Amino acid sequence: MEYSPIKMQKNLNNKNFNFKKNFGQNFIIDENIINSIVKKSEIDRNTLVLEVGPGAGSLTYKLCEKAKYVLCYEIDTTLKEILSENLKDYDNYEIKYQDFLKSNVKEDLKRYSYEKLYVVANLPYYITTPIIMKLIEDNIDVDKIVVMVQKEVGNRFKAESGSKDYSSLSIFLKYYFKVSKLMDISKNVFIPKPKVDSIVVEFKKNKSKLYLENKELFFKLIRDSFKQKRKTLRNNLKDYNLGKIEEVLKKYNMDLTIRAEQISLEIFVEISNNLNKYRHI
Repeated sequence: MEYSPIKMQKNLNNKNFNFKKNFGQNFIIDENIINSIVKKSEIDRNTLVLEVGPGAGSLTYKLCEKAKYVLCYEIDTTLKEILSENLKDYDNYEIKYQDFLKSNVKEDLKRYSYEKLYVVANLPYYITTPIIMKLIEDNIDVDKIVVMVQKEVGNRFKAESGSKDYSSLSIFLKYYFKVSKLMDISKNVFIPKPKVDSIVVEFKKNKSKLYLENKELFFKLIRDSFKQKRKTLRNNLKDYNLGKIEEVLKKYNMDLTIRAEQISLEIFVEISNNLNKYRHI
């Protein structure tokens, strides 16, 4: 596989390939960046890697070098010949030409034996969050996720309470993963060049999650708390037992005039558990 912009562009041009905006196609072309992502992912021969949107295969090629097996999902069938040619040196990969969001990934994984499951990908900007949420909602037991995403989105993923980027999504992710930034990525390392810069974000599975008495209640509480971000908890949570919420808040010198963005995952978990105790009384 050749990584220089000229050689990759020539390869794509030879196949009359047209980049498709509706698929969010921006292919990475900097070999140093690709090598760094793979190195930081800490992939080894016991790892099965899921890659969503391999594009022309520049990252896939390096993943195949390190992983036991690479399972890719690519929605654009016009890339078949390009990927086949670029990955011809490897036999430890499979590409499913289908929509990842509509795929039964859990069933697909049953065909493989592996010790660790990682997701490593340059995710299409327009479906970054749905892809992450699918992994969670489908209960896919991922050990680590290393993804390149739009900088603004990545900042929301890793945001801490009190920051402007903190959201219900930040809390959902924190419950399941330890989220951190690995590196910044310039928009200049892609073809075509996107309008914004990217970052690589790592999600490491929380091996010991906080105890939740009622997960459904917890996630509803989070969504409702951020329903109107500039409003206080008192306004957003009118349909809840505000007395039981305030019992917890007082322990942390807070009250119902606080906004959701000021509350940590741990406090939300405690509020949810306290509410759950009195749901049927």
